[in-house]
Amino acid sequence: MSQKEELFQAIGKGDLPVVKAIIASDPQLAASRNEKGQSAVLLAVYSGQRNVLDFLLSQNLTLELHEAAATGQLTHVKQTVEKSPELAGSFSPDGFPIAALAAFLGHREVTEYLVTKGADVNAVSTNGSGYTALTGAVASGQTNIVAYLLQHGADVNYRYGPGYSPLLTAAANGHLEIFKLLLAHGADAHARTNDHQDALSLAEARNHKELAEYLKS
Repeated sequence: MSQKEELFQAIGKGDLPVVKAIIASDPQLAASRNEKGQSAVLLAVYSGQRNVLDFLLSQNLTLELHEAAATGQLTHVKQTVEKSPELAGSFSPDGFPIAALAAFLGHREVTEYLVTKGADVNAVSTNGSGYTALTGAVASGQTNIVAYLLQHGADVNYRYGPGYSPLLTAAANGHLEIFKLLLAHGADAHARTNDHQDALSLAEARNHKELAEYLKS
């Protein structure tokens, strides 16, 4: 296993001592990417390894726009987009719209800024996931961001993956307030996945009792 592979494995596990040791032996690895195009910073974000992320950010790395958006660094995002406005609608190396990354990770100010600068709220990920800013925000329970996106043209009945819609994703994840918000904006309450599961069956299968009771009522 190469040092780079060891680094990314350690990041995923949250093994900070190993991450520090590898970076100390070869500082350039802090700016490396794995086979999916994910940087060390981005993997730390995805893995929820806050201590590792804080260490990497302390290494004076030159963050790319997607990394700044994923870590909620609004000032950095603004500086980059003001110089190159077209980047507001760009994608991360692993195929996610920059605005979708910010939305999924709960960075409301970054999401709103990118949308005001021209990011398409309905841009679809190019990595096969089918994710948009709305589906990402719904999946991770970002109620305020979901509301903002719906007010700015997000497709409430967008279908992706195995026939999921934002409403079905909210049901599967037990996000009742988001579920209600989607309904209020015209979501199809009778939508079903490709294997014929509706919102109630998804909520019950994942033991989201409050949402299931709401649907039954």
